[in-house]
Amino acid sequence: MPVTVTRTTITTTTSSSGLGSSTIVGSPRALTQPLGLLRLLQLLSTCVAFSLVASVGAWVGPMGNWSMFTWCFCFAMTLIILIVEVGGLQLRFPLSWRNFPITYACYAALFCLSASIIYPTTYVQFLSHGRVRDHAIAATAFSCIACVAYATEVAWTRARPGEITGYMATVPGLLKVLETFVACIIFAFLSNPYLYQRHPALEWCVAVYAICFILAAVAILLNLGDCTNMLPIPFPSFLSGLALLSVLLYATALVLWPLYQFDERHGGYPQRSRDSGCSSRHPSNVCSWDRRLAVAILTAINLLAYLADLVYSARLVFVRV
Repeated sequence: MPVTVTRTTITTTTSSSGLGSSTIVGSPRALTQPLGLLRLLQLLSTCVAFSLVASVGAWVGPMGNWSMFTWCFCFAMTLIILIVEVGGLQLRFPLSWRNFPITYACYAALFCLSASIIYPTTYVQFLSHGRVRDHAIAATAFSCIACVAYATEVAWTRARPGEITGYMATVPGLLKVLETFVACIIFAFLSNPYLYQRHPALEWCVAVYAICFILAAVAILLNLGDCTNMLPIPFPSFLSGLALLSVLLYATALVLWPLYQFDERHGGYPQRSRDSGCSSRHPSNVCSWDRRLAVAILTAINLLAYLADLVYSARLVFVRV
């Protein structure tokens, strides 16, 4: 069931009957429009990035593999989007075309941003000077270009006053992309169960991250599939309840995680020097104390994202169309 998200200054819809943009579709002319040219830049920069790395085998370890996966995945998905638009296949696409491109662009911007930071800091700086290092540095530069290109697409296609577009183009929709992405980074830092299995309060924090991630992912999938009418409660109520619940849960995690990880009275380590694993500087190695600190920072970031989500969601009024 399509819905329209309205307020005095913004109108959006989750139906997939159109693109909600001025890009010419179903013709090669789509590639000559500003958005088409931007996507060609995305395609070129990601292709060059993984080609430079692949040509010299400069991706070793989990961080290198993540960066390589990011560039290859973004290249492939951008190519699919271009093919759909040039061929005018939006109505045959299995997902809502009003919601999918901007959702993907937001994820791609975050993916390329993470690769642009992780790859040089955990891999490139440890390479000796030479051809391999030069290729890796160039790949990092093209990764940054791709990140800017995807972020520009998000800025161009997000919902504006009076426009008709998909829910995922609104601020709450884009925040849900950020929330799920940050949660995935948290899970990556929590890959060692030792970090949270020593106390029930820390296990509760991990449960909070998982519950909020699942709920936000469900909201995204419902919009991408135009299935918002499948919920037993109205979709606006689901979004508001989701944001409020996530704020409350993350607030508890923001208190409990640092308390039990860095307070000596609860078995924590207040100083990095007390973690013997942090004394060695090795590529792709993140010691336990750094992981704990990263999770604490990411928890605060996601709490702020959910707070903003709650505020913006409360300002939207949904009506049936």
